[in-house]
Order: sequence, then structure tokens, then C-alpha cells
Amino acid sequence: MADDETTDTEETTPGAPKLSAKEERVRAEHAAASQRPSRTPEQRDADRRELRRAKALARTRRRQQEKAKKAKGADGSPARTGTPPAEPKVSTPQSREGTVVSAKPDKTIVVRIDIARRHRKYEKIVRSTNKLHVHDEANDANEGDRVRVIESRPLSATKRWKLVEVLERAK
Repeated sequence: MADDETTDTEETTPGAPKLSAKEERVRAEHAAASQRPSRTPEQRDADRRELRRAKALARTRRRQQEKAKKAKGADGSPARTGTPPAEPKVSTPQSREGTVVSAKPDKTIVVRIDIARRHRKYEKIVRSTNKLHVHDEANDANEGDRVRVIESRPLSATKRWKLVEVLERAK
């Protein structure tokens, strides 16, 4: 395209440098803004409040639609309705078995829990260990003993388990 070709929207003056598309757009926006009637701050604030109110109504409608869609269920059947259970579920405390690694602190033992599980993707047996600090009120367990522990309320900064029984004594 030659320099002497212009579109019908461009205004050219002899000797004026050709403007980039961005500069032309900015100039057009300024011209449009100058043609708008000036508004008082109160009018601008009223317009802003009206726009915010309209957006809030649109959000509310959208949320209600999503709520209705969710209540309908994924398969199109109506979802279960009703009140949740009156009482929260009472969970039974977890129980684990492990080997006593240390019995040096008073009324505390450290128990190693060995876990062997198959990897979900690679099917390989993955072994891992956890160490739990366990409350032993009677100082009954010794190193090497096989013990059963149960979950409890926090007893110290690290103790959240209690000794239930010694399954097997160390030889």
C-alpha cells in the first residue's frame, strides 16, 4: 500500500505526520469525551451506584441459577433434600500397632509405625514409617516391644496417642 492512499475515516493534513493506530484511537476517544456533556460529581456517583446495583442483581441471579442447577443433581434427577442429622457423627479413635523405638522419657514412648502399601500407578510396594509419641502412664513398655496405641486428645506438644496394650515383649 502506497503512502498516498488513505481510508475515508482518516483525516490528513498536508505536512502532518501519519499517526499509529493507537494514537488515532486515543485521539478519537478524547474527541468523543469532549463532546459528552460534563457531569457533576453527584451525577457520576449516582451512575456508579446504579451500575453497581445492576451488577449485584446480575450476580444474585447467576448464583440462584447455579444453586438450582446444583440442587437438580448431575444426572438430572432431583438431589436429596432434608435436614442434616441432628447429632454430629461420633468417630471412633484410630488404633495403630507398632514397635517401641525409645522408652527413655518418663511416661512417654516413641513408637515406629511401619506402613507398606502398593503404589497406585506403578504397583510397586512402597514402604514408609511414622514415629508417634505415645503416653505410657505406667511406664509399662520397653524398647523393642510390639504395642497397640489409640488416638487421644493432645496431651503435650507432640503426644496425641495413648498406649492401649503391649502385644509382644522384646526378647
